[in-house]
Parts: sequence; C-alpha cells; structure tokens
Amino acid sequence: MKDIEKLKKVMFDAADEASNLHMEYFEKDIAISRKQNYSDLVTEVDKKAETKIAELIYSSFPDHNILGEEGDYRKKESDYLWIVDPIDGTVNYTHSIPIFCVSIGLEYKGELIIGIVQSAATGEKFYAEKGKGAFLNGKQIKVSNIEYLKDSLLVTGFPYGAKDNSDHCIDHFVNFLKLGLPIRRLGSAALDICWLACGRFEAFWEVNLNAWDVAAGCLILTEAGGRVTNFKGEPYSIYGKQILASNGKSLHKEMMDVLSTAYLND
Repeated sequence: MKDIEKLKKVMFDAADEASNLHMEYFEKDIAISRKQNYSDLVTEVDKKAETKIAELIYSSFPDHNILGEEGDYRKKESDYLWIVDPIDGTVNYTHSIPIFCVSIGLEYKGELIIGIVQSAATGEKFYAEKGKGAFLNGKQIKVSNIEYLKDSLLVTGFPYGAKDNSDHCIDHFVNFLKLGLPIRRLGSAALDICWLACGRFEAFWEVNLNAWDVAAGCLILTEAGGRVTNFKGEPYSIYGKQILASNGKSLHKEMMDVLSTAYLND
C-alpha cells in the first residue's frame, strides 16, 4: 500500500475544498437540475465539488479510480477506489437546511481503509482509519452504551421510490413508529451514520442507498465500535441495498426482528 499519510492528506484536502465550495454557494441562487427521479436533485455545487475532488486525487494519484455520485471514473486497473459523494443531503442544501456534508471513502483491494465525512455548516469533521479508531474534530468517538431498543433514539431515511413502498420502506417506518419509538429523519445518510458513531443515535436503517452515501460513514461507525449488517444480520456490503447500523448492543437483534415483520406476507 502507498503511503497512508499521503492518502490521508489528499483526502483531508479534498474534503476541505469541497466544504469551502459548499459554504461559498450556501443560501445563494444556484443552478439545480433533476435526475431520473423528480425529487433527486443535483446542483452546480455538487458538480463543482466532485470535479475539484477528482482533480486533487488525480494530481497525486493519477493511476487511481474514482466512483462519484455525479460520475464514474473507474477506467484503470488499480487496487485503489475513491468513493465520493460531493454533497450528501443535496435537498437540504438547496433549501438552506444546514444538514449536509461531503463524504469520501477509500477502498484498497475492496476493503475500506480510510474515510471522512465533513459537515461545513456545523464545523464537524468525522474521520476513521482502518484499525486506528474513529474521530470527531480530532477527538476519538465511541458508540453509545444503550442496550435495548425501548431506550433508543433511531434515525432513518426514505429512498426516492418511497411512494411505491420500495422494499417495504413505509412499512418498516410504521412498524417502528407503532412501538412508540422516537425516530428522526435528517436527510443525509452519511451524517446519520456518523451521528450514530458518536453516540447521538442508537440505530439507523434504510433501503436503496448507494456506495457513496455510506462508504466513509460505515468505516467511521465500525471503528467507533458499531455494527453494520443487512436486515437479516448478514455481512454488509456498501454495494448492497439494505443497511442496518447500530451501536452493536442487544438492540441490533431487536431491530432485525422488527424489520423482518414487513416480509411475513411476501
């Protein structure tokens, strides 16, 4: 593996540059377009930030590959894949809601080795290196010690196909709601997972996310002592379509039990 310190510097510099762009255009009139789904927005800032990130990566590592939300640059035979979301929480961003971030993860031979999630509006920088722990603004973080679902604060999100109840996404939400549990919906999966990693939430679930939404966050969470699986408790892949993340306590199994009820009549 190449010098990890150089990799980290490029990642930190790229996150800083993207964050600077976020704040330069925040609450300004910007060009907005829509993807295949009408509610799935992309702005000129998404594109500018991803372009800047790619430029910084290629200036130091021209042989690496990049998978970005706005473009797939995987054209080389390389052991390195940078997974980039230039703005996670674009809908929030366009409505001047300060819950958005840049998320960058790096895979080496298919394994996540470093990741950063940086929230420019709140000044929070989450970071993790494989085997070295997770950090928020330089201070090591850990998941909460809450053991049971009844005592938990949950967070989730909905896919753009929610109106069609994609993978029972509405049913899952209702089933947790019927238990009387407090649930938040912030609009940024990367921050959801990082806030779980630092103990603000106990569990997170969602369907139909993409690798760039979760790559960095999942490394940060596991390095903070959390657990990530699919809804059945099987090993999680950032390329999968179901994510269940928790503080790793008994409530993870309780979450699985509630999620399973939506499929009983399938």
